[in-house]
Amino acid sequence: MTILAILALAAGTYAFRLAGPLLRDRITLSDRARTTMSTAATVLLVALVATATLTKGHSFAGFALPLGVAAGALAAWRKAPFVLVVLLAAAVTAALRYAGIR
Repeated sequence: MTILAILALAAGTYAFRLAGPLLRDRITLSDRARTTMSTAATVLLVALVATATLTKGHSFAGFALPLGVAAGALAAWRKAPFVLVVLLAAAVTAALRYAGIR
């Protein structure tokens, strides 16, 4: 059953990725639709980050993880290299947890 679900997901993902180049010249979107889709993608990404940052299982993750992610976000906003962003976020989270802040 699991293999069947994985194959279905892989086929669906491939179909969506293939649809883009095949339909690019056939479908024309208005500027408002393009802006809305871009905004929706950003909102979805922020919601995913917030959910992963603020929750652990079914409860609050504590303060260390959100503060670490905030430090990484600040570094990304200041245009730091991606590796530095990830290392800074992990280091801040680890330091806060070591200090007893969960």
